[in-house]
Amino acid sequence: MAPILEVRNLTTYYKTRMNEKVCSVDNVSFILEDGKSLGIAGESGCGKSTLAMSVMGYYFPPLFYESGNIIIDGKEITGMDPNLIRQTVLGTEIAYIPQAAMNALNPTRKVMSFIEDVLKAHKMDLSKKDMYDMARQRFEVLNLPEKVLNQYAVELSGGMKQRTIIAISTILKPKVLIADEPTSALDVSSQKIVIRLLHDLMNKGFIRAMMFITHELPLLYNVTNDIVVMYAGEIVERGSVKEMVFDPIMPYSKGLMNSIIVPEEGTRGHVLTAIPGVPPNLKLKLEGCRFEERCSYKNICQGIQLEDKDAGPGRTYKCRLMEEELRGIYKKDEESLKKMKAEAAV
Repeated sequence: MAPILEVRNLTTYYKTRMNEKVCSVDNVSFILEDGKSLGIAGESGCGKSTLAMSVMGYYFPPLFYESGNIIIDGKEITGMDPNLIRQTVLGTEIAYIPQAAMNALNPTRKVMSFIEDVLKAHKMDLSKKDMYDMARQRFEVLNLPEKVLNQYAVELSGGMKQRTIIAISTILKPKVLIADEPTSALDVSSQKIVIRLLHDLMNKGFIRAMMFITHELPLLYNVTNDIVVMYAGEIVERGSVKEMVFDPIMPYSKGLMNSIIVPEEGTRGHVLTAIPGVPPNLKLKLEGCRFEERCSYKNICQGIQLEDKDAGPGRTYKCRLMEEELRGIYKKDEESLKKMKAEAAV
């Protein structure tokens, strides 16, 4: 079965006021299967949100397309006219929930007016009553009260605003939903409700697949099937959610997962560690391993050619060292840490 979303060698960049090129998504490829959810992880500035915007094929300065292909359910959208993409792709083939979505609603307009705008933009010949009935039924299915349709954004709580944005974005049943930090700035209870809403969208057939971007990596364990780790515009590792959370291979992925608290069995007792240094300057033409200057094992791999390596079905990582070498290094590090703890306890 063909994937619902396929991205091949996608490269996009920003152009600064000084006409400098900042390559924020560099030769990225991945697939998203029908009925699955894919998590996008990485520190700030690694290209997660730019990848999300780029995948929609809808480019406006300062973001520019350079090369690659984007295929949604067998339909190539790269190179399409922006107006045609807006009318036939956005909202129906793919939908996007941006960061700070809670601030996306105009406070002077009622929620129903936004839904009317979406339906009219896609040339749907519906009366006001039909549009209202359609919105009411959708909100009820997603456990959102009908009264929200007649309210202003300022009358809604933060969690309700976020859920409303998600409902509006998926009103036309897009095949792929891109959720960019959908739980940011929400308390734990509201996060749980939003996650349940996203699960409902999948289970009830309102969306067929999802890309989920977040800094809160523990959320990925409960939301996604697979995780892609990005660094400096590149994908450096991909695997199932269990593999990536409990057994990352690439040193950056390992450091990323070790820098957070995951309250799942198998990760308790891990010592939190920080990744030293800063990401590379994306204005420069980068060659070789982009993580090299921050990597604890750079002295071991100097001179070895960098390439993507397979580590099992659906598992890839970008590193100069072989999987067996890395696992051996990690094992020695863990043994040294245990020895230091034992000595300190004496």
